[in-house]
Amino acid sequence: MNRFLTLLAGALCSAAMAAGPGQYVDPFIGTSNFGATHPGAQYPHGLASVSPFNVAFGQPELNPFEKDDAWNSRVYIHENQFLTGFSHLNLSGVGCPEAGVMLLMPTRGELNLNPEEYGSTYSGERASPGYYSARLDKYDIQAEVTSTLRTGLSRFTFPAGQSHILLNLGLGLTNETGGSLEIVSEREIQGMRNIGTFCYHSENVRPVYFVARFSRAADDFGAWKKMPRYRNVEADWVGFNDKIKPYAGYRHPLSGDDIGAWFSFDTQKDEQIQVQLGISFTSIENARANLNAEQRGFDFASVRQSAVDAWDMLLGRAEIEGTRQQKTMFYTALYHSLLHPNIIQDVNGDYPLMGQHGTGNTKENRYSVYSLWDTHRNVHPLLSLLYPDIQTQMVRSAVAMAKESGWLPKWELYGMETQVMVGDPGTAMIADSYLRGIRDFDVDAAYEAMLRAASQTENNLLRPEIEEYLNLGYVPVDDEGPYDGSVATSLEYYVADYNIAQLAKALGKEEDYQTFSRRANNYRKLYDPATGMLRPKNRNGQWLSPFDPELGRNFEPAPGYIEGNAWNYRFYVPHDTPGLIQLSGGDEAFVEQLDATFDTGNFDMTNEPDITYPFLYNFVEGQAWRTTQRVHQLIDQYFGTGPDGLPGNDDTGTLSAWLAFSMMGLYPVTPGNTDYALFTPLLDSVTLHLNTQYYPGSRLVINKADTGSTEQHSDISFNERKLMRPFLDHKALVKGGEITFK
Repeated sequence: MNRFLTLLAGALCSAAMAAGPGQYVDPFIGTSNFGATHPGAQYPHGLASVSPFNVAFGQPELNPFEKDDAWNSRVYIHENQFLTGFSHLNLSGVGCPEAGVMLLMPTRGELNLNPEEYGSTYSGERASPGYYSARLDKYDIQAEVTSTLRTGLSRFTFPAGQSHILLNLGLGLTNETGGSLEIVSEREIQGMRNIGTFCYHSENVRPVYFVARFSRAADDFGAWKKMPRYRNVEADWVGFNDKIKPYAGYRHPLSGDDIGAWFSFDTQKDEQIQVQLGISFTSIENARANLNAEQRGFDFASVRQSAVDAWDMLLGRAEIEGTRQQKTMFYTALYHSLLHPNIIQDVNGDYPLMGQHGTGNTKENRYSVYSLWDTHRNVHPLLSLLYPDIQTQMVRSAVAMAKESGWLPKWELYGMETQVMVGDPGTAMIADSYLRGIRDFDVDAAYEAMLRAASQTENNLLRPEIEEYLNLGYVPVDDEGPYDGSVATSLEYYVADYNIAQLAKALGKEEDYQTFSRRANNYRKLYDPATGMLRPKNRNGQWLSPFDPELGRNFEPAPGYIEGNAWNYRFYVPHDTPGLIQLSGGDEAFVEQLDATFDTGNFDMTNEPDITYPFLYNFVEGQAWRTTQRVHQLIDQYFGTGPDGLPGNDDTGTLSAWLAFSMMGLYPVTPGNTDYALFTPLLDSVTLHLNTQYYPGSRLVINKADTGSTEQHSDISFNERKLMRPFLDHKALVKGGEITFK
């Protein structure tokens, strides 16, 4: 097929695939401004993804952001222009470098194994759910990629001449090194690559296994190894040998920190060569089984269509009316909310056990990548509402992790607990899910794990400060490190304890309900009436002094707080906002203080503890209109349809879930309290298709009736009955019907 027909066929295929809501998704949103998303091809909640990798090498004018730059946790940055391959295991919206490994790179001409030299600029990028393509300018090669749950598929269209496909196991975003490979035949290679040391936790390292298969046999092949550093014993100095040593025709296992393999082809004009790559966290054999099960033959169009269908099915749970720009923002936000957590089990059910060596087996999906400090706030409530079947299995996975390791996950990554951030968010996620009606899991085992984290005073993985928290009612500031955050930690513990109390009440455990309710209200011990802040306190009960409530505004260490300042945490008592209002001096004073947070620039749209603040006006009678005003203002200021369309790190979908909820006009303010705050939606109308296996209603309609009035507040009705307060409980909402804002 000549190039014109190839492009025509691709255009027709794209048009045929554009019928569903996936047509509005723009995977480039969030690839700038430190959003840390990637534009690669990924199946919903897929383990594998195939993304362009452009954060290593190149001239500064081509790649101003390198992978080792501060806060660079991305395999792709929109401003960069020098690509060195397509990685097959990637994370979206995380704050530390990880994964971004197993890079395929097509080249042509004389064989070159140095990525600083074989990399290329690129042009004509296109991306949509399950698909990415670009032209590699240096080689005039068209690269296209798609994926299944556990495998990637690349299709490279070459000019005539000597062409190559390189598999680089040395490059990666991860801080870990080491891998091995073995060329099985002229069209197959297998091996592994280490990943880990996420956020510099060096004890967390795992191998990820792969098998790659080519659509035609190579005319020539080999492996390479970058020579290791060497030592001159007599002179006692260490040097580096930058020489890359090729091993032509090599068929034995090869290991090292910087290794790779090449497959060379004498291609005809516009010849297409496809590469399948299957991955597994348990074994090479399972990686091959995953590949055999999910890709039978080399059918790029079919694999891509399967991904499109899967995305359209999930995105279609929400039908919206609005402008083209609004549809792009909403469906891309929903798309980003459905990337993580991702499945980790193989097609035969094998998965790596949590917190230990060995392999488990499951008959259902086993999920991984739980960035729970972020996602318990809105991603999991969004899944509970629209995808309760998926959320059920995510809760089951989290409970299974507790059975295997003894602890619920905090920030779990590929079966490793990274212990990133503070608090006990797994407790809040599971309790909130149960209270929303997600109950098909071992709640007794979950509750037991919650109690262990809330009471064990020695070697407590989730709550290391628990002993003093129990004795004092708060975590003291005395011995905290630069990123421990005694106030932040205490506030997260209060939220977790509140969730235990609510779950205990639902389970008929009255004594536990009373105990944990009292513990959750200890936040009052940290409230300083002189400053109106939740302020660090010493063991002796004295306030930390001197005290600067703006310290930490630029992410510098601030005693008492994590990734923020005292303003960011000033109202972070989601479980008792009415009580905080009274402490703050009543309704009028509370609104003034809330306004001041925004007006002084101390609201941080990228800081999870304060992203509920725009909705707190709903707790003050007659002030709900301010919620609408603030939310619409923030969307206009921080979100958009360009690569910088996210205000910062998406945190595995958290900022995206905030946007999706906010555009619909409802938001889950409090984990463990199933009320949604209601406010005028940005969209003209929303229809949510509910899962009738979980909920009594089949659909919920949200309508914005425009009467032409200039009033800044709305009357809200549910099923033609006016609501007396701007909240609606989840249990009422999922009975279905219509919410109308007038």
